[in-house]
Amino acid sequence: MARFSTESAEVARRLRDGMAGGVLSFPLTSFRDDGGLDVESYRAYLTAQLATAPGAVFPACGTGEFFSLDEDEYRAVVAATVEIADGRLPVVAGIGYGWAQALRFAGIAEEAGADAALVMPHYLVSAPQDGLVEQLRRIAAGTSLPLIVYQRGQVAFSAGSLRRIADIPTVIGLKDGHSDLDRLQRLTLAAPDDFLFFNGASTAEIQARAYATVGVPAYSSAVHAFAPGIANAFFTALRDNDDKRTTALLREFYVPLVELRDRVPGYAVSLVKAAARLRGLPVGPIRAPLTDPGPDDLALLSEILDAGQSLAEAAPRPV
Repeated sequence: MARFSTESAEVARRLRDGMAGGVLSFPLTSFRDDGGLDVESYRAYLTAQLATAPGAVFPACGTGEFFSLDEDEYRAVVAATVEIADGRLPVVAGIGYGWAQALRFAGIAEEAGADAALVMPHYLVSAPQDGLVEQLRRIAAGTSLPLIVYQRGQVAFSAGSLRRIADIPTVIGLKDGHSDLDRLQRLTLAAPDDFLFFNGASTAEIQARAYATVGVPAYSSAVHAFAPGIANAFFTALRDNDDKRTTALLREFYVPLVELRDRVPGYAVSLVKAAARLRGLPVGPIRAPLTDPGPDDLALLSEILDAGQSLAEAAPRPV
């Protein structure tokens, strides 16, 4: 007997096929210098991003500054993404806050034509397992969109809770941002075979090999938001078991990037946006409460980016 609804099963199939062939893209949201949404620049930016063949696109999520968008801006971003994607790959829109507000965003995403929604961690408070499950049940009851739940921060599911949310016909997967491989292995073993798992750690490539050992090879790539060539080079090296190339990219690009990222709170997003601007991409400034990097960090970021580009452009060694 099918566990998913027919629509959810089809979205899950498309996501599974997509993540086997490319990284999961989490695009930035373009703003003008005055802080307003710049839809036309976003359209140009996203068109270029999708030309690099990601496996799926997740607009208005963490990298896309969901937390700073009002509902009209969110609608514009998701609608533009759906139009540009034009059915070529799944569009998974971010939703979040408490269940009532998450449903407002889910309704907008559904009307805009999104294929699914990523349920990001709720606001502020910690909650027991029963509450985490009930919140997801309430969201699922109020939207027909297939749902992927993002466990990070104050949201962490037990194996028992994972079984309960997997029984919800529109819940198709889980994105993990905790990097607790013991817990994650327990979750993958508790889940049905058709349940999807995604590596959602910050700069997920750093831990991609470790996640793959517990059965979670798919990952989101913030690097794809500013340097798709580097992200795709790493994905290909990892897929082809090219350990030498994978290690070189980690050592010379990803580790220095993460060390810079860890210097300042919020750099997981603002550094990504700064790197996109360094490459001439039309994304504009970051929104408060995040801040743009200073001159010294920008200079170091430029050096790291150059090193990564050189590695990505070098011909891979035969396996």
